[in-house]
Amino acid sequence: MTEPWAQYARYNRLANETLYAACAELSEAEYRRDLGAFFGSVQGTLNHLLLGDTIWMTRFEGGTHPSTDLDAILFASFDELRTARQQMDGRIERFFAALPPGFARGGVRYVNNAGFEAEDPLSVILPHFFNHQTHHRAQVHTLLSQLGCQPPVLDLHRVLRPNPQVPVRDTSTGSAR
Repeated sequence: MTEPWAQYARYNRLANETLYAACAELSEAEYRRDLGAFFGSVQGTLNHLLLGDTIWMTRFEGGTHPSTDLDAILFASFDELRTARQQMDGRIERFFAALPPGFARGGVRYVNNAGFEAEDPLSVILPHFFNHQTHHRAQVHTLLSQLGCQPPVLDLHRVLRPNPQVPVRDTSTGSAR
């Protein structure tokens, strides 16, 4: 069963494209400014999100990922980070569009970043994977607000909507509702 995972992977890509477009409008100083978020800045939070996705995707694909600080800056340049994000989102979409039969009923064994061996059911880890993405995009959304920018709409149903929402006109007043 690839659904709903393939749908979440598609949403992840589209939400990241939308968020990165908003972040591209930031100055270099705004992008790097520590606003007191868990990973400090927009730069720190976006890098953490890519790192987390890299770690989990490597595990899902049967590999191991070396332990690293979860606040590592993988790419100092926004443009390089954006390119890496696009590549990762493609990797995620391809993987979840072609899940092996029974994959989601299995488990994943790994060594976490604290050096402890763990084994978790994918019925817990797959929702965590996609929830982690949403959680940190929301943090960047808040940071954009703090920087005085208009954050984009990232609601799943609105990002996945096949047609943009057209305002409905109230025929009695002519105003949009």
